[in-house]
Amino acid sequence: MTTFVDRVTLHADAGKGGDGCVSVHREKFRPLGGPDGGNGGKGGDVIFKGNKSVNTLQKYRFNQHHYAKNGSGGSGKLKTGANGKDLILELPCGTEIYNEDMSIKVAEILEDGQLYYFLRGGQGGKGNTHFKSSSNRAPRKVQNGEVGQELT
Repeated sequence: MTTFVDRVTLHADAGKGGDGCVSVHREKFRPLGGPDGGNGGKGGDVIFKGNKSVNTLQKYRFNQHHYAKNGSGGSGKLKTGANGKDLILELPCGTEIYNEDMSIKVAEILEDGQLYYFLRGGQGGKGNTHFKSSSNRAPRKVQNGEVGQELT
């Protein structure tokens, strides 16, 4: 028998975006290949989803910290890193979501299958191909991935 829990505190982190890559294309008989570093992948989002078969918040009572996956970094040959996997937390229909001090109602899940994107993951960084120009043909500059949002 499970006990009925109707109020929990959750701490959630969205995923960090992957870093860009510094790479220079090297191939036989092509001495000036140029930059070919790929972009980083996007971090995973934290999503609340309404589920009519769930009727309590029992599974979140002692499991309060939830993290979406980070995006992976880019690599050579213009390969973009993989996006982080989204974290979907299933809630009963009729659940109200408030900020940490319970002063502002952020959202309410009313219907089965209703999605609410609670936290957005960070964008992936750009590889060195985005920084090439006519005067800088082999840039060593990359952009790091952005940090995802974090809330309680």
